[in-house]
This record gives sequence, structure tokens and C-alpha cells, in this order.
Amino acid sequence: MDLVIKNCKLLNENGEYFIGVENGIIKEISKTPLKGEKTIDIKSNIILPGFIDPHVHFRDPGLTHKEDFKSGSESAANGGFTTVIDMPNTLPKTNTYKAFKEKLAIGKKKSIVNFELQAGVNNYEEMKKVQSLKPIAYKIFMDLESDSALEQIFKDLGKLKRETDYNGLVCTHCENQEIVNKSSEKLKEKENQNAIDYSYGRPAISEDVSVKQAIELSDENNLSLHICHLSSSKSLLQAQNARKFMDISWEFTPHHLLLTNDAYEVYGTLVKTNPPLRTKEESIDIADIDENTIIGTDHAPHTLEEKTQGTWNSSPGIPNLETVVPLLLTEVNKGNIDLNLIPNILSKNASERFQLKNKGEIAIGKDADFTVIDLKKEGKINIDSFKTKAEYSPFDKYPYKGKQVMTIVSGKIVMDNL
Repeated sequence: MDLVIKNCKLLNENGEYFIGVENGIIKEISKTPLKGEKTIDIKSNIILPGFIDPHVHFRDPGLTHKEDFKSGSESAANGGFTTVIDMPNTLPKTNTYKAFKEKLAIGKKKSIVNFELQAGVNNYEEMKKVQSLKPIAYKIFMDLESDSALEQIFKDLGKLKRETDYNGLVCTHCENQEIVNKSSEKLKEKENQNAIDYSYGRPAISEDVSVKQAIELSDENNLSLHICHLSSSKSLLQAQNARKFMDISWEFTPHHLLLTNDAYEVYGTLVKTNPPLRTKEESIDIADIDENTIIGTDHAPHTLEEKTQGTWNSSPGIPNLETVVPLLLTEVNKGNIDLNLIPNILSKNASERFQLKNKGEIAIGKDADFTVIDLKKEGKINIDSFKTKAEYSPFDKYPYKGKQVMTIVSGKIVMDNL
């Protein structure tokens, strides 16, 4: 075999294992020694199916001063991720055949991890052309569209599902345009502007109204719905109820799980993000994680200059690829998350939702994508060790216990901090 990984601990299995890899595929899992051209000793640490981030912004093309596919994929590998799904809000937007094809070529040239692309929405004929390139899903930024435009977009996607091989999966950024505009304009009239005002300018009700609309329009058009960065507890309840009658999923970000809007008082516009951090009463939290949860980092890097332009002009977004795993493993060590949930919420559930058939599981015949974690490793999150171009994080200096120590993509080591 090409590679043998030895002294592996598998979750819920006694003893230690050898995993044999050939041509990027898991060939054998054994308690007895295996022979290979190369052997890696992971020193009795836990090996998990490679982590999948269904929501990253690599800014390539057009905004590569913030991030590009090289730095973004290195950031993913450093954070323990073997697969990422990139968003379409680049320059140009990835909502034409030409732009989608060009971004695919960029990713293939620069990425050191597996990647998939979401397509932006467009008129029906253009989306039909894009569909020939097999986007993993279509992304709708509902806060940028009117109600009538949204009705047409969902209708067109329903038609696309009927007439092509599109599987009907639509991913939504749920905030209501009208509510956001009215609330923000009112707050901009204030004499003294504070960073926290931004969270009230995009209130939780704007998300709740938008989630309701996304559920209704997806159901009407026979589409499968994935709600990105769900942050409101009322929106979560709506999504949970919708499970009774439709195909729906959602993702949580680390910042919405671990921070509330009082973080604006500490970090100012560095924690500005869309949807914004919520009040403690309105927010989701760690207790909302269950076996169906999907974690999406919404890794959204900017320059420090872009992040410090005041309440309304600073760019929204937080880089999370290199912080989320130690943050969640720390919660495991605190007893707030069951360790058995980690492979589900960081790999298996996303692989199933986005139909990444050879990923999300350590089993013979699956892709040899692995994330090795050391549950005992302690330290403080340090942005100086990040591979992303972004030079900020609200989690800088945050103490952790538990960390990713090795990332393996298709049988090749892309990060080794053992």
C-alpha cells in the first residue's frame, strides 16, 4: 500500500488500529500490522473522517487581497479540514458559466484540499448552462433580493430541478431586505454610533421572517433547503418544525454558538458579521447542537483596514477555519458536547447533505481523508500561527484543550503538528 497509518484510535473501538491507503482510498483497517511504502505513527491519537466545511469565502477571483484559494486552502488544512465548499460572492460573481468554469480552474490549480463550489443564482437560461458544470448547490443571498425577485428565483430553481440533473439543493442567507433596510436607516440617524448598533440594524426578526419565506418557497417549488449560518433561536424552532414536512437542514457557526452581541463592546467591528451576533435571549448556543447539526465556519476574511471603518462601513465577516476545531474540542473537554458528535457535526452530516458520497466516514472504499485530534493538547489560540491572510479573530488568545494535529487529504499529509 502507498501509506499505512499506525497507532490509530477509532471512536467507540477498543485498542489501536492500522489503516492502509492505496491510490487515495482506504484499502484496509486492521488491528494487525500492515505494510506500506510510507508509514505514519499518529501516537495513539484519535483519527476521524476528514472534516468538511460547507461554507467558506476564499475571495478568489477578484478579492484576493483578502484571501485566495492557496491561502484559504492552507488555512483549511491547518484547521483540520480536508474538504471545503466555496461561496459565489466573488468578483465576478460565480453565477455564469464563464465565471464558474474560471473559478473551477483556479481551485484546481491552487487548492491543497478538496473543494466544491456553490453557484450564484441568475436567470434560468444561465443557471441551466452553469448546471452542466455540476455546482454542489445554488446560493441565494435573500437580503439582497426583493420578495418578487425571490419568488422568481425559487420558481426558476424548481424548473431547473425538473428539467436538468440538478438535485434541488438550495442554500440561503436568510435576512429580510426590507426589515434590514428600515432598521439600519433608523439607527444611522443616531448621534453616537456604536459597533453594537449593527446587531440591532439587522434584527433577529429579519432572519425569522426570511427563514419562514425560504421554507415556504422551497416547499412550494419542491426544493431541498439548507439554511446557512442560522443564528436566531426562533428561526431554529421554525426549521425544526419544517422537518416534519420537507427536506431541510441548517448550519451553525462558531461565533453564533459561542458569542453574543455584548462581544461588540469588547471587539468592536472586528466581530461585525452577517447575520450579526444576537442578544443572549435570541441567540442559539452550544446546547442546540445535536446529532443532526452541521457546522459551517462562514470563514469570511478581510483586511484589518476593511474591518475598522466604523459601525456601518466596516466589512462583515470573521475568519474561522483555524479556530473552530479547538473551540469545539474545548467544549467536549468541558462536558458540553459529546465527543461522539464531533465526526457527525464536522464531517458525516455535511457529506450526506451535499452528497459527497466517498467522504464523511472511515471505512474501506472511502476517500483517505482524515483529521487527527489530540484531546489533551492545551494552549491558546494564536492568530500568528494562522495561514489565512486575515489578521484578526475574536478568539485570539482563547484558551483551548483539544486540537487538530494532522490533516490528510487523499492519503497525503497537508498539515502535521503532531
